[in-house]
Amino acid sequence: MIDHTGLAVSDMKTSKAFYEKALAPIGYALMMEIPASVTGYADVAGFGEPPKPDFWISNGTANKPPIHVAFRVDTRAMVDAFYQAAIAAGGTDNGPPGLRPHYHPNYYGAFVRDPDGHNIEAVCHAPG
Repeated sequence: MIDHTGLAVSDMKTSKAFYEKALAPIGYALMMEIPASVTGYADVAGFGEPPKPDFWISNGTANKPPIHVAFRVDTRAMVDAFYQAAIAAGGTDNGPPGLRPHYHPNYYGAFVRDPDGHNIEAVCHAPG
């Protein structure tokens, strides 16, 4: 089981604002910020649902190639809301909300590129 994950971003202010808006519809919020003076390497920001963050971004050289992160959500409406919020926050389309039956019959996902080109997805596995 994965406890937490993260990725490097080239502009912390821009990416933090993007993720605050894009992840809000799925229940994620900015929960913690730790400066480089504490981490010893970079400013970091943690997003998640209480009681702890499980998705982190760190300021630095963005990962190359870009990373893919998928957030599992409970409803297809949440996938739709994520996509709309992420696009409104400056993300770019990498696959609009819809069924992806080549993965499995109920795979409903949406894909957006963040400001550094990372492929961020919301996915629901429940039937319609």
